Amino acid sequence: MKSDALWLRAHIIRAIRDFFWKRGFLEVETPLLIPANAPEEHINPVTPLPWQLQTSPEICMKRLLCKGHQRLFQISHCWRAQERGSRHLSEFTMLEWYRADSDYRSLMSDCEGLLQHVAAVCIPDNPVYRNKTEIVDPFKSWMSISVQEAFLRFGQREVSDCLREGLYEEILTANVEPALAAFDSPVILMDYPAELASLARTKPGNPELAERFELYLGGLELANGFSELNDPLEQRRRFEEANRLRLENGNAPLTLPEPFLRDLSDMPPSAGIALGVDRLVMLAAGADSIDEVVAFTPEEL
Repeated sequence: MKSDALWLRAHIIRAIRDFFWKRGFLEVETPLLIPANAPEEHINPVTPLPWQLQTSPEICMKRLLCKGHQRLFQISHCWRAQERGSRHLSEFTMLEWYRADSDYRSLMSDCEGLLQHVAAVCIPDNPVYRNKTEIVDPFKSWMSISVQEAFLRFGQREVSDCLREGLYEEILTANVEPALAAFDSPVILMDYPAELASLARTKPGNPELAERFELYLGGLELANGFSELNDPLEQRRRFEEANRLRLENGNAPLTLPEPFLRDLSDMPPSAGIALGVDRLVMLAAGADSIDEVVAFTPEEL
């Protein structure tokens, strides 16, 4: 019943807060209505006013890193236009956290601790996550695999060829993600091609790859994290490229977040990650649809 899922959701959110408070993270609240989001090729903001509803709290949270805060987390509502499905809502709940003087490997460790903590506290009788018929045990050894290795192993294709031929999403959803669903432990898909990580820094000595990873449970993508790019000139270039691609695809270009770009040179080496709270509740409840774990769907309003 949905009422049971709402109780579970409340317990999970409390467990998330406990996890980060005990590790010295500052919980923050940043504005939901902002003048500009980070321009990305495939993400469209909701624009009810001259400003935009946030697609993510990342811009403001990263500016707090630039002002000297070391560890931050936030549980916040976000909005993305034209997103609806069994795993998507146009208004959804996001957990984001950031670490100064860290890289993406620190976030991987955070993910392992967080999922184990939530499972132990909120699913005490059988602390595993479920996606349809798959069971994922967060206490088993986690698997890490590079994007290139995953495409070769499960799609029999070079990831660079898939990108050049416009087949990346097709191979990812048809071959890679179903293969990841077969693992009974969480899977970290890491080291993305640089063109798929517009806000991440590249790997030292290999500018073709970015220090980005996604966390999968039962084939469901749960979190997206990376070592932060803190070069304002390179970040501006990437935003402008995203707007160029938006125009190519028939979408309007987006306003650049100028205050963020001005602050960015003050950001220390940092890492940040976004985790879908609704999807985490789905996995904890063994739900097939995101509709089962929110108080109201858009269609019910």
